[in-house]
Amino acid sequence: MVTRSLNACQTEPAPTPSWMHTLTTAITDVSELLDALELEPADIPDLDLDPSPFCLLVPRNIVALMQPGNPHDPLLRQVLPLHCEETRIAGYVTDPVNDTAALHAPGLLRKYNGRALLLTTTACALHCRYCFRRHLQPATLGVSKHHLALAIAQIAQDESLTEVILSGGEPLLQDDAALEMLLAQLAAIPHLRRVRIHTRLPTLIPARITPQLCAMLANSRLTPVIVLHVNHAQELGSAAAAALQQLRHAGISVFNQSVLLRGVNDNCAVLAQLSERLFDCGAVPYYLHQLDPVAGAAHFQVSDVTAQQLLERLRAQLPGYLVPRLVREIPGAAAKYPL
Repeated sequence: MVTRSLNACQTEPAPTPSWMHTLTTAITDVSELLDALELEPADIPDLDLDPSPFCLLVPRNIVALMQPGNPHDPLLRQVLPLHCEETRIAGYVTDPVNDTAALHAPGLLRKYNGRALLLTTTACALHCRYCFRRHLQPATLGVSKHHLALAIAQIAQDESLTEVILSGGEPLLQDDAALEMLLAQLAAIPHLRRVRIHTRLPTLIPARITPQLCAMLANSRLTPVIVLHVNHAQELGSAAAAALQQLRHAGISVFNQSVLLRGVNDNCAVLAQLSERLFDCGAVPYYLHQLDPVAGAAHFQVSDVTAQQLLERLRAQLPGYLVPRLVREIPGAAAKYPL
């Protein structure tokens, strides 16, 4: 009989890569993505192997949540570039929510009363093929440190504002030092009450949600609100669930906005599973958006009639607090338009 010591049976745990390292190793090549999922180009007839200028970008931990061998995987469908994106379709435009008209200063959007939206960066951790800002350039939106300072000065002058929304791009791609400085600048403005962060990092790169980040948000004078963007329950793996629980345990409110996407979540059972999974993870289903008609995303469109039928079935199946509000953003409107 061979006797092994306890130490001999144990292996050293692999070092946990930082969230920045996770981002730098994201897949940007379509062929590499297909290889990782055991797929061939022939499995996806309309596949664009060389998308430009809106290239592929997907973190490897999200690829790990995709189903190998399934060209219709709902996570894959959200990021996979297709040639049909190049087809011009009437009504699908480069700035579907009219961000450029809402610019009150470089990097500062004003659409709704009492709120201002700060574009902190144009960088993302994932390139969603239906992104409504996929065609807008940094020069158009005016995102820079200098512009950010000018935008904060304008917020300080407008006492009607009670909430600032950090968006982009991905606001949590800033490191803790930059984010802490920004939060301090906003907290120093007496009329602000809340800071809202629109982010996908808790699910895309869960390691970004650290005890230090949670403490920073929880200790701010401003009440922090996190708004996620999750479209399918499959995105909420165990690491994402742990990240969201950290936020909730820190006393931070977490909501979710989804986009209704054909071939991804245009199914009552899928939407119900998403709401249940979100709530289990500590997030409240908030909005279900109809697709913004951005050029290149028409293949994701779901009709209003189908969307309304889905929501009626969802209301009959789930308690009210798990049913998101079906809305559309209409440029120039005073609020999201309920359908």
